[in-house]
Parts: sequence; structure tokens; C-alpha cells
Amino acid sequence: MNDEMRSTGDDPVYSRKVLEMLTVANEFCLFLEKAGDYSSEELLGFLQKIAPLIYLKSVLLPEVEVTDDAAVEHYVNEEQWETLFNLLYFKFGEKDQFYFVDLHEKSHTDPVKGSLAECFTDIYQDLKDFLLLYQNPLRTFKENAVKECKRLFETRYGYRLINAQAAIHCIQFPEGDNEMIF
Repeated sequence: MNDEMRSTGDDPVYSRKVLEMLTVANEFCLFLEKAGDYSSEELLGFLQKIAPLIYLKSVLLPEVEVTDDAAVEHYVNEEQWETLFNLLYFKFGEKDQFYFVDLHEKSHTDPVKGSLAECFTDIYQDLKDFLLLYQNPLRTFKENAVKECKRLFETRYGYRLINAQAAIHCIQFPEGDNEMIF
């Protein structure tokens, strides 16, 4: 095995875990970019399946040492975010709003209002930036893409995935007659 193959194989930036995350993130982003072509039910069904996969692949991302902290760029602008948010908000309709307990608040007893459209648009922004930054041919950009994706998962989109997943579960499997079965 030559040195180039060995260094790439052992390199966390090019690891299987990163490549799998790139694949899942790409599927998610491509689907949301075509959300207008799908019904609300199709959209919710896809998100119900891919959200736990995004969570799993994100939590498995390796720690990456960054050689240049300045090699970070953000690609999704406010207009793109707003366009996707409005489309998803329209698609979800009355199902968009949900309530959750924010464990980051001092008092985690009061429910907070959430929006599926906002959650998934924020996740889209983070994952699309990850995808586009990783596509830069310079290694320092790839390092930052992985490190930033891992950081955003831990501080932002991981929590949104969990809350949105719970809301979608309630939409997809509404309580029947509220009878508890033991």
C-alpha cells in the first residue's frame, strides 16, 4: 500500500463515518430542495425516516484536528433559508406547530412552541453548509466542515432533530381513544 492510500485510509477527514454522513446529508438536502414536488404526507414520511439516520450519523462523526480555523464558509443565505422555511411551513400547515420542554432553560416545566418548518430549515442550513464546505478541494476546508458539523450537531441541530422527530411521531401515530394499554 502506498503512503497516499495509507494516509487517506487512516485519516478521519476521509473516514467511512464522514462519507456516510455526507451521503445522508446529501439525501436530506436534495429531498428538501424538491419539497414542493411532494405532498405533506410524503414529506413527513421521509423526514420521519431520515431524521433518526441524520442523528445517528452525526453522533458518529470523528473528532478532527483543524489546521486552519479560518477555512470556514457559510453558503445558505437568509433568502434561501426564508424560501425553504415558507415552503415547508405551507406544506406542514396546521401540523407545523408543536410543543416541547426545553431542557436548556432554567425552568424546564413550561412547554415551548416549536415549528417543524423552522427545525428542518435550520437543519438543512447546517447540513448544506457542511456538504458545500466539504466539497472544497483543500483539506483545511474538509477538516472544518467535519468539525463544524459535529459542533453544530452537539449545540444546535441534534436537539432540533429530537424535538421534530417526537412531533412527527405524534402526527404519524396519533393517539387513538387515549386508552392506556398495560
